[in-house]
Amino acid sequence: MTQDREHALEELRAAAQRGTVDTVLVVITDMQGRLQGKRMDVRFFVDEVARHATEGCSYLLAVDVDMNTVGGYAISSWETGYGDLVMRPDLSTLRPVPWHERTVLCHADVEWENGSPVEESPRAILKRQVARLAERGWTGLAGTELEFIVFEDRYEDAWRRGYRDMTPANSYNVDYSILGTSRIEPLLGRIRREMRDAGMAVESVKGECNLGQHEIAFRYADLLSKADEHVVYKTGAKEIAAQEGKSLTFMAKFNEREGNSCHVHLSLRDARDVPIFAGELEHGTSEVLGWWLAGMLASLPELTLLVAPNVNSYKRFAEGSFAPTAVAWGRDNRTCAFRLVGHGPSLRAECRVPGGDVNPYLALAALVVGGLHGVENRLPLEEELRGNAYASDKPRIPATLRDAAELFGRSLVARKAFGDAVVEHYTQMARVELAAFDAAVTDWERYRGFERL
Repeated sequence: MTQDREHALEELRAAAQRGTVDTVLVVITDMQGRLQGKRMDVRFFVDEVARHATEGCSYLLAVDVDMNTVGGYAISSWETGYGDLVMRPDLSTLRPVPWHERTVLCHADVEWENGSPVEESPRAILKRQVARLAERGWTGLAGTELEFIVFEDRYEDAWRRGYRDMTPANSYNVDYSILGTSRIEPLLGRIRREMRDAGMAVESVKGECNLGQHEIAFRYADLLSKADEHVVYKTGAKEIAAQEGKSLTFMAKFNEREGNSCHVHLSLRDARDVPIFAGELEHGTSEVLGWWLAGMLASLPELTLLVAPNVNSYKRFAEGSFAPTAVAWGRDNRTCAFRLVGHGPSLRAECRVPGGDVNPYLALAALVVGGLHGVENRLPLEEELRGNAYASDKPRIPATLRDAAELFGRSLVARKAFGDAVVEHYTQMARVELAAFDAAVTDWERYRGFERL
């Protein structure tokens, strides 16, 4: 990715003149973690949009998954006329999109007409927390490990069948299986190569436990870059699967087997690029890491909404599933919500709570808020949990979206860090999802009640 604004524009103008680029995707990330925006002619982008921005309807940050206009949002409503938001391109994020011909992508920041940021925008929420780290001379680094399930069915066919009777790409558990990943290497290999060509540092691919489940891992990056990469990868993987006549899903819990996780690894560096978590304490840790872990543990229940944002997210939290249920930490213990992994400079905290449906900007922001809460208050770290956290007496992660939303709405930690407007906005998002779910009649109800009740 090119960092200098004018140099980026000159490179893009030259590519347009050569005919190697003709389309620029100008995108923002919505509340659900999806890319929204416009496909723009490259010459128009270079001459106008790069310097003067473009616009998008304010409802992009105030709709549900089905793009229904819903009430209760301060920034967008019928009463305010659903006006425009400014989408200002961040030219440092320009990257090629190899799975589309002659196309590049540019993330945009969401602003009001007067140039102030729209605080409720996921990218703005994370940038605010990155700035809080920068005030201490710190930089956050993160990796997000997304699992997905691949099906032989096309997306359109799956939709028409109501997502029933689909054929997974593998017929059995292929966790770490080379044979299992080889079966769909044409798809996995194409995703890896094209993400690499889009500027991401690809590490590896491995099979997972559910049928057709896999994971592609990428090298860590600074928090904002990692969130940007995450949403591009997630969209691109789906688009590449569609081009290959297949489909894949990142939903947290597709069926009763293992869900799709998104384990988040996070560490800190100081202004000299020295790791902050490593030190002389037990496990080779620093005092800062102890405070940071304690803060994440203390705040996790009230910030869970930002790392598990959907009704389906909570179906994943099941005992013995490798998805956590206990608010606990352990050294290399996969049964805990937080796992301490690595040694020396690679020492990092892994949060195992998010699923594949997570919005990375919100999740990373929540972890920073929790960590800084611990640092600012010098919270003491409890003893690590040894053994099976599922069987422990530790506090539990909220069991439903309703529970998480209530805790988030009352959270003083969240209101102090994010502001009332952001807390109200995302609490309303949860209310909208809950109302839609409560009104739905499910297959489970029909199977149980059609004949027998």
